[in-house]
Formats: sequence, C-alpha cells, structure tokens
Amino acid sequence: MNNIQNSCVDCGVVHCQHQDKEYPEFCPTKELTQNDIDEIINLYNEDNNKEVSRISAEIESDFYCQYTRVEEIIEFAKRLNFKKIGIATCVGLLNESRIFAKILRKEGFEVYTSACKVGAMKKTAVTGLDEEKTKITGNIMCNPILQAKILNNEKTDLNVVIGLCVGHDSLFYKYSDALTTTLITKDRVLAHNPAGALYQTNTYYKKLLE
Repeated sequence: MNNIQNSCVDCGVVHCQHQDKEYPEFCPTKELTQNDIDEIINLYNEDNNKEVSRISAEIESDFYCQYTRVEEIIEFAKRLNFKKIGIATCVGLLNESRIFAKILRKEGFEVYTSACKVGAMKKTAVTGLDEEKTKITGNIMCNPILQAKILNNEKTDLNVVIGLCVGHDSLFYKYSDALTTTLITKDRVLAHNPAGALYQTNTYYKKLLE
C-alpha cells in the first residue's frame, strides 16, 4: 500500500471545481503547461466536440435534478439535431429497450436496434471457450462488434447502450462510429444499479474492501 500513486480520488480539496483553495502537489491540473492546454482546446475545436460539450452543459444547467436520464438523452439528441438513434441492447433487457424505442419514436426519432446475440455465433467457435464454461449462460455469444457494425451501416447519429455486459460494452464503444451514451448499466445482482455495491461497502458489500 506504500506504493500508491496519488491521483484525483485521493484529493480532498477539489480546487479544480471550486477554485477557492490550492491544488495538491500531485494534481494533474497543476502540472498542465500552456502547450497541454492549447492541445486540449484544439481537440474541442475538432468535429462537433465543442457543440457536444456546450449542449451537455446547457442540459445540465437547464434541467438539473429535474430530468431523468431518458429525458436528458432525448433533449441531447434534439439539440444536436440528431434524427437516427441506435440502441445496442442486451437480449435480457429487450423489454426496456422496446419501451425506450417507443418513447423515442413518439418524439419523432428514427430508431434502429441491435440485440447482443445478433449473428448467433458460438462462444466455443469464436472465443475458444471450453463447452463446459458455456453450460450456465449458453453457447451463443454476445456480439458487440457486430452490433456496432449494424448500427454503423444504418448511419445512426447517436447510439445508446442498454445493459451490455462488462467488456462487451467496451467493444461496442470501440467500434461504434457514432457518439455513444449509456442508459442502463448491467448489474444482474443489484437490479442494474451497480452503484449500490459502493453504497454498501460498510455493510453487506464490505467484502469488497477486505
């Protein structure tokens, strides 16, 4: 534990947000040079990065603690004049995705969906997993790369992830051409509320810190 490299989670000052104290010695903000700042500013000037950032800030300000994430996604897409919304869904959350698609269509969006088992490819054939390892969850693999390719072919403006597994979501983000946000993060144990494990580290989930 003596070799811990301090970073943002170890900061008790948060001067970067409040601007009322001093940065701790390990703060990355303190280490920025003007060249570093200029490089980041140049990136915000690329493509539509500045517009995305501006609209995100506007939505946060206009609807702070008022809008649900569903409503925020809709507002975000409208303000960016997006027309086509892709949904990359887990087959276990198809009902939730159907409801979300219905809401989006009511708001005037074209909706394209791609479920995780698309392609019906076998885990044993693609990943090399032993068949014994597939007995509980089945041998048909989740296919986030194909999900992304399907939505790319539809030229979606924004993709929304609903309940993809850890790692599968990472591959979807990697191969999606469109901006991607997440509506539901999968946690089978905690009813898709993964923050619950963090909130209970002093009680039921204290095992996570032992």
